[in-house]
Amino acid sequence: MTLTAAGATALVAGSASGATTALGNRWYAAAPYLMPLDNDPPDASAIMDATGLKAFQLAFVLAPNGGGCTPTWGGTAPVSSDTAVQSVINTVRAKGGDVSVSIGGYGGTKLGQACADPASTAAAYQQVITKYGLHAIDFDLEEPEYENTAAVRNEIGAAKILQQNNPGLYVSVTTAGTADGTGWFGKQMLLEAKSQGFTPNNFSIMPFDGGFNGAASQTGALTNFNSILQSTFGWDQATAYAHEGFSGMNGRSDTGEYFTQADFQTVLDYATSHHMDRFTFWSLNRDRQCTPADNGGRTSGTCSSVTQSAWDFAKYSVKFAGVTPPTTTPTPTPTPTPTPASCKTAWSATATYTTGNEVSYAKHNWKAKWWTQNEAPGASEWGPWQDEGAC
Repeated sequence: MTLTAAGATALVAGSASGATTALGNRWYAAAPYLMPLDNDPPDASAIMDATGLKAFQLAFVLAPNGGGCTPTWGGTAPVSSDTAVQSVINTVRAKGGDVSVSIGGYGGTKLGQACADPASTAAAYQQVITKYGLHAIDFDLEEPEYENTAAVRNEIGAAKILQQNNPGLYVSVTTAGTADGTGWFGKQMLLEAKSQGFTPNNFSIMPFDGGFNGAASQTGALTNFNSILQSTFGWDQATAYAHEGFSGMNGRSDTGEYFTQADFQTVLDYATSHHMDRFTFWSLNRDRQCTPADNGGRTSGTCSSVTQSAWDFAKYSVKFAGVTPPTTTPTPTPTPTPTPASCKTAWSATATYTTGNEVSYAKHNWKAKWWTQNEAPGASEWGPWQDEGAC
């Protein structure tokens, strides 16, 4: 599952350096994952142009590999001195889009594990929000962190603090999916959120890498997860769906499952018809076809291992956000046919014309460039008449 992950999203109306006008919540809920520093990062600007996508979920912020409670990209690149990811964010925002940042993921040391308590964990994440002027942040709580009770308490507590300290923060928490919704550790995470009085915009599950087989198994897991949300928080079915999200994996999963464009469409239909809050996937780095030698034969971090055109799966996120993706080849705008001018007095072979006189001849208007008589307009390219167009 090192090639997988999903997460949670948070929307902050921050006034920090680099802040920009927030997109609608639906865009942050639809933002697919993008690794901006690893797995052959695709050009975010090109994806926006090709699909109409406006939001990206940048992954992943972790604790430093050498220890400590400060945010880094992938455990190695300190957020405080980052310029590379900032450049990606600037490009996206210049085109009217925005990003969320995902924390956690599969593997590595999470800040919830490294920091002493919820307050210090939240302070580390606040550095990320402030650095990038974020309107959204993503909590990805899965193995091995979600097996650590203290770490989960720190993460949930930090999410609650960030929600309180950043007005308008859109927060989502994502965990592993199973056939019956989520496993024991996922359920314990939900109970921790309940005990802390924390309600994010949604809890999302990742229904892949768990013996799934196509869309029907995924929608079944989403239905079962809805029941878990109802029983845990005392919500009715509609309220539970309004706080539920889906995070899939496009193409071949780590365990050899396959999820095609048709599967994504089926789950999208389920999510929209049940008024779910989130629909995302891992990842845009994989949203392109593998080379013929690799296609279908392995799971890759840089291609999907299914037959596709580039960015096919991103278009489902765009649909979830409520925007129709552009066609592959935009229909050109037809050039309007000009309305002919009215015709001047007809040219006469016996009349005398001087500079500036206008006549009509052969359904065109003509203007005399000098004195002329008995010289038909258009008879010579170098003659006395200037063609003024059809009439």
